[in-house]
Parts: sequence; structure tokens; C-alpha cells
Amino acid sequence: MLVGISPLLSPELLAVLCRMGHGDEIVLADAHFPGHSCNDLTLRADGLKIDALLEAILPLFALDTYVESAAFVMDPVPGDSADPQVRATYEEIVARRWPDAGPVAGLERFAFYERAQAAFAVVMTGDVAKYGNIILKKGVTPV
Repeated sequence: MLVGISPLLSPELLAVLCRMGHGDEIVLADAHFPGHSCNDLTLRADGLKIDALLEAILPLFALDTYVESAAFVMDPVPGDSADPQVRATYEEIVARRWPDAGPVAGLERFAFYERAQAAFAVVMTGDVAKYGNIILKKGVTPV
């Protein structure tokens, strides 16, 4: 048992976070995201909500401060809508943990999928919030 690490973080997820390097990206995906068909390294975090997982990861995971944005959400497709509270919650968590990481940016749906395909890993959660996905870009550990 380790002290100070959230029990929401599985050993597999901790290993992935550790193996990632500066500039690598990880997707925290909702339950509807096509994770297994878009990325070979897909982990399961069924039953977890993305905001809780984000809260558990960010104390251990430096966001990139050398880019305009180090976190990205999927924008709704034209004619559709997302719950604005989902993005607002992610923005609050990111800003509180890594205030120099820039704003959470929106990506068009297919641009988000392309970025997810190139990501280091995808974490499939049990979250059912529409457009609840977020990509995090890893930074350099502060000294």
C-alpha cells in the first residue's frame, strides 16, 4: 500500500503515468468513447467519473507549461450541445492544480479522435457525461 496516492489510481494507470514523457498525452474518456478501437493502450477505470480521476491524477502529473494549452475537451458537433458544467469543472480542477498550464481548449470531434489515436494511452471511465472526454499533455516535473 502506498501513502498519499488516491485509491482511484490503479497500478496499471500509475505505471502508464510514470512511463509517459514530456509532451505525451493521455485521454480520460467517457463510457461512450471508442477507446479500444482508437488506441492500442487502453486501460479501464469503469465506475469512475472523469472529474474524480482528474483530481486523483493531477497531484502526481505535471501539465505542460510550454504550450498554449495542456488540456483539451471535445467540442459538441454542430446542432448538439454539451453540459457547460462538465467543462467548467475540468477548467476549475486544472486551474487549481496547474495554474500555469493555460486554458482548457476545445477540439472539434474528429480532431479530438485523431489526437486520441496519437495519445500515449486512453483511460475508459464509467462517466456518461456527454462530451465528457479530456486530453492531458504531460509536462516537466517542477524542481
